[in-house]
Amino acid sequence: MLSKNQLGFFYMFISVCAFSLMDVIVKWSDEYPVGEVLFFRGFFGIIPLLFLIPKVRYFDFYKTNRPLLHLKRCLAGLIALISIFIALRNLPLATVVSISFAAPIFTTIFSIFLLNEKVGFYRWLAVLVGFVGIIVISEPGFSSLNLYYIYPIIFCLGLSYVAISIRKLSTTEPVWLISFFFSFSIMILSFFTFYQNWILPNLIDLLLLSMIGILGGLANLWLSQSYKLSEVSLVSPLKYLALIFAIIFGYLVWDEIPTSKTLIGALLVISSSFIIFKREMTLKKSVSVARHE
Repeated sequence: MLSKNQLGFFYMFISVCAFSLMDVIVKWSDEYPVGEVLFFRGFFGIIPLLFLIPKVRYFDFYKTNRPLLHLKRCLAGLIALISIFIALRNLPLATVVSISFAAPIFTTIFSIFLLNEKVGFYRWLAVLVGFVGIIVISEPGFSSLNLYYIYPIIFCLGLSYVAISIRKLSTTEPVWLISFFFSFSIMILSFFTFYQNWILPNLIDLLLLSMIGILGGLANLWLSQSYKLSEVSLVSPLKYLALIFAIIFGYLVWDEIPTSKTLIGALLVISSSFIIFKREMTLKKSVSVARHE
């Protein structure tokens, strides 16, 4: 019989695996319009959530007293999701994943203005180290005017606001409702992209595209379950396995070999986010949110 901490480790591990596989499929799906991929992410992302709705809420599960905050959270999430999709299609997988670890840096900055939190010396130092890491990773792109390096940074900005809004919403709203509104908003947005000449996928592609939504939905549920069963400080470091998976998948599928600058920058960004995480755990704050749902 596994202990709660062991189960927490297991759920975190499979969550990271699911997110990594989702990233691979998104990168593979570059022949399909972004809007079409968004539809599969939204529609099939709702399916896992249907099993979490309590029976007493079947007919009014969508009711909320905080519609405006849900709307802001969805808009920020959509910006983040579209940005990461574009980045995955146009940049090496390890590069995108490395920069995405910078989200806690922006969350720290946003918390000052949105939550009136005081940020001490160590977290400001971590923010500075993280920005240096981003510059190290992105410098080749900026020097050659590769604007695609901007998209994972936009993703971090969007995800950071998502972290703040989820922190507020979770005080009154169930996790499944927060996730449902987001997946539903993705699906609705995708309907406005028919003009992009959607492609009718064959059976294999249909299954793979569907897995984007299913994996995204399950990954978040497993992530939440991991945090429920274990101390956040014990399981969160497993999230950095995503970089190892990105390097492996990038090499095996696309012959991508991360540069020394990418690895050095990734180390700085990971160190920065880890310092922020440890500092906030010391202050007993909740800092754990899903990566990009």
